[in-house]
Amino acid sequence: MHKPIMVPVGHRSAGSISFMFKRLAAGISRTRDNLLSGLKTALGQKRGVAEETIEALESALLIADCGIEATQRIVAGVISRYRTSNQDLIATVVAEMTELLAACEAPLTVPPSHQGPFIILVVGVNGAGKTTTIAKIGRRLKESGLRVMFAAGDTFRAAAVEQLSEWGRRLDIPVIAQSAGADPAAVIYDACAAANARGIDVLLADTAGRLHTQANLMAELEKVKRVVKKFDLNAPHETMLILDATTGQNALSQAKLFHQQIKLDSITLTKLDGTAKGGIVFALAEDLGLPIRFVGLGEGYDDLQTFSARDFSHALLCEAPIEAEKAIE
Repeated sequence: MHKPIMVPVGHRSAGSISFMFKRLAAGISRTRDNLLSGLKTALGQKRGVAEETIEALESALLIADCGIEATQRIVAGVISRYRTSNQDLIATVVAEMTELLAACEAPLTVPPSHQGPFIILVVGVNGAGKTTTIAKIGRRLKESGLRVMFAAGDTFRAAAVEQLSEWGRRLDIPVIAQSAGADPAAVIYDACAAANARGIDVLLADTAGRLHTQANLMAELEKVKRVVKKFDLNAPHETMLILDATTGQNALSQAKLFHQQIKLDSITLTKLDGTAKGGIVFALAEDLGLPIRFVGLGEGYDDLQTFSARDFSHALLCEAPIEAEKAIE
């Protein structure tokens, strides 16, 4: 039995749903505007699937970076569903989007009876927002009653160690760190031992940013995973890739290559508020199908949301919760 760290979407209060939906809708407004502007000519249709409607839908999805495969799947589903349902076009697209993303909706969980620290290895390229995301996740875990520790495994940049240490100070979360240039595997192993000794529930381990094409640095990640297994054969218990949504289809390429080389367990998407190409979520879902734990919508602590297929799909095409509710009637 696994205990969800975050409160599942279906169990939130009505007020919480409304607040979080509004924050999500505001965060991905650039992608929504991008999609809706491409669908203007088709929005009034209630029946029949005209060729120009399908072309407008395909174009809008591709421009939003949904990718070819995901776009083809959504369009095919819309054509099939639209012929027999009483829904309008927007509601039909929302339903297909939700169905595509549903398999990737999986909140971060920790076994309540887990022995020793639950170790989450956080990886990604430079600038994706790994360290800040670690801080936000750590805060949410701590607020849920779990004991949290950070490991400053990005020893390549002195600033990275300082940044995570500062986050730890602000959040009153202990940080295990060494000087710049130290062996990342040794730092993270020491953090595992310290977390175990202190009765920590979750250890979030930062790593240096690296391109998926840098073989030596990818090998370093593999070393980290091997060394951590000396502490716990099942560790790391989660390897989470942080992706910058503003990079569009390049994010998909990163995810594929990271997954091939070090086997990922999940993805968290950051900076969705800074792009009109948030459709990359659908490309990731269609091509990889990995769990999407969180989506980042801004700099604030509350701008990191647990991923919900239903909320995300509705927020892409509906500006308010009541509109989203109508879309599924």
